[in-house]
Amino acid sequence: MKVGIISDTHDNIWNMDKIFAMIKNSNIETLIHCGDLCAPFIVKKLAELGMPVHFVFGNTDDRFLTTRVSANYENMNLYGDLAEFELDGKKFGVTHFPRIATALARSGDFDVVCFGHNHTKSEERIGKTLMVNPGEASGVAKDASFAIYDTKTDKVEFFEIK
Repeated sequence: MKVGIISDTHDNIWNMDKIFAMIKNSNIETLIHCGDLCAPFIVKKLAELGMPVHFVFGNTDDRFLTTRVSANYENMNLYGDLAEFELDGKKFGVTHFPRIATALARSGDFDVVCFGHNHTKSEERIGKTLMVNPGEASGVAKDASFAIYDTKTDKVEFFEIK
C-alpha cells in the first residue's frame, strides 16, 4: 500500500492542488497530514480527495472549527494531537512535533512515525521505527514537498512541488 504524507500546508491551496494531482497519479490509497492545515476550509479540500485522510492538529490549527468541519466527512479521521492506527499491517504514530515523534519512535511501539512542524523533510531510523517528516507542503520557508511511504518495501520517497 502506498501512503501519502503531507504536513504544514498553511492554507496553500495552489500547492495542495499540485500535490493532489501527483497523489492521484501515484496509486496512493491513504493520506496522512501531520498538522498545520491552518484554516478549516482545508479539511474540505482534503476530503475531496475521496480517500481516507488521517490527520492531527498542528500549532496553528483552529481546533474548534476544524473538529466541526471534519465531522461532516466520512473519509476524514481527526485524532487530536496524536494519532495511532494501523495500515496494511504497519503501526503508525502521527504527531505534529519532532520531540514527540522522537519519543514515539524510541518507544518501539510503531513501525512508522510521521511528523512536521520544522518544515524540513527527513527520514531517520530509530531502532525498527522509521521517522518521516515530509517537509512543508506550503513552500513558505523551504521548497514545498511531500512524501510517499510504501508499506510493502518499508521505503519512503520525497517529492518536490514546483
